[in-house]
Amino acid sequence: MFPYKTSFQLDRKSKQALYLQLSNQFIKLIKERKLMPETKLPGSRTLSELLNVHRKTVVACYEELLLQGWVESIPKKGTFINAKLPELHQQEFVQKVEVLSTKKVGFQFYKDASLERISPEIKEDFMMFNDGISDTRLTPTEDLARTYRRICSKKNIYKEMSYGSLFGNEKLRITLANYLNKTRGLNINKNNVIITRGSQMGIFLSAKLLLQKNDNIIVGQTNYTSADTNFLQRKANLLRVTVDENGLVTDEIEQICQKKSIKAVYVTSHHHHPTTVTLSAERRIHLLNLAKKYSFAIIEDDYDYDFNYNHSPILPLACHDTNGNVIYLGSVCKTVAPVFRIGYIIAPNSFVNEAANQRRFIDRQGDALLELAFEDFIKSGDLDRHIKKVMKVYKARRDLFCKLLEQHFEDVFTFDKPKGGMAVWLTLDKKYSWEIVAKIAHKYQLEIGEWQRYDNAKSGHNSIRIGFAMYNESEMNELINRFFKTMQDVINQEKSL
Repeated sequence: MFPYKTSFQLDRKSKQALYLQLSNQFIKLIKERKLMPETKLPGSRTLSELLNVHRKTVVACYEELLLQGWVESIPKKGTFINAKLPELHQQEFVQKVEVLSTKKVGFQFYKDASLERISPEIKEDFMMFNDGISDTRLTPTEDLARTYRRICSKKNIYKEMSYGSLFGNEKLRITLANYLNKTRGLNINKNNVIITRGSQMGIFLSAKLLLQKNDNIIVGQTNYTSADTNFLQRKANLLRVTVDENGLVTDEIEQICQKKSIKAVYVTSHHHHPTTVTLSAERRIHLLNLAKKYSFAIIEDDYDYDFNYNHSPILPLACHDTNGNVIYLGSVCKTVAPVFRIGYIIAPNSFVNEAANQRRFIDRQGDALLELAFEDFIKSGDLDRHIKKVMKVYKARRDLFCKLLEQHFEDVFTFDKPKGGMAVWLTLDKKYSWEIVAKIAHKYQLEIGEWQRYDNAKSGHNSIRIGFAMYNESEMNELINRFFKTMQDVINQEKSL
């Protein structure tokens, strides 16, 4: 006889119903072949007495096992383990946290080495150089929570909770179009807008629609790594041009266009990623004229338009585009907090329609409630008030960060004080190596991060992008103190060689 009384452990304090606990333990015993196929199970009264549970619990358990196919009921004979269950071939169970999923895979799948990226694990008490992240402590969570509650408490909110538009919430698209027309000089309506999960999705969809194998796309010698990866995923050719203090060198773009067919140019026109420089007015006009002449698309990634400290924001290329060449990407992720995945693509209607068709298969629709909350957040003026507030904070942090860099690192680094954005482009004297700096920094609980990704073109510029917005004054002083100690060791090591 099978020892039913000692083989089952039921927790009466658990939130899981007793009959499900019993069912799951039966399944485990069957899978482990401790209860073999064709084994007759005890009657419901007998098992209920053995386990000290109500008979209805056992009946419900047997019904669950029957529905799942683990047992079969034979009239006038009883309940039996399903005779047709195949034997489950599995490795011997190892009582360790090292689960199979981290060790072995029982099937083949395709891997893409170009996507591999080992992000550093930030240990406790470590500080890290980021490449320009907003301070989430400044997020207007109370304002957003009130807005969200108000949206969710509306009587007809249920209408927004089913499948919606592939383009994103219509109210948000209308409000966003009006907002961008007012603040960025665009001339668009809702039909030119598709809501995305941030600018990353915008780049992905744009690359999907524009590029096929061996198509040519022009990017900067230094460029946003994720954009490069997206274009390479499409098996496109990346043609790189110089980036100087005035942004992409458009004369080089023209020379390429005279020799090759170009599908697109990717540009972060406002604060070039990663160098933070702004594309000059002269080059903006030149680039638009080239796009018209050679019929290529301009992917304008305006990821942090709102953050300018010395002047008003320069209007995007999209506001001067009269020929339908510009695909304008942006998001509120940087402005408010990365967790709020709301971005947008602004483009001619036919392009937006096809982007929506493509989006269907990676993200059927966005978060309608979140989109409604942000529609209200923008329309009420709360977004503009938040921007004005954090602008003052980030400007003060930029000034302090640059002051500390000048005070402590004048002999080893060069940089230009950025006019906007949330990061500084820092160039290390070429007699020193970021690889050595990164290793020594660990001694002082400082993580430099993925410094290699700032030079995809292997040009040897020896620069990295360091964000300042995330740290308050005391944190920034501590960050620079650790960095200063690191660089002292680096300099001393170089002298001793």
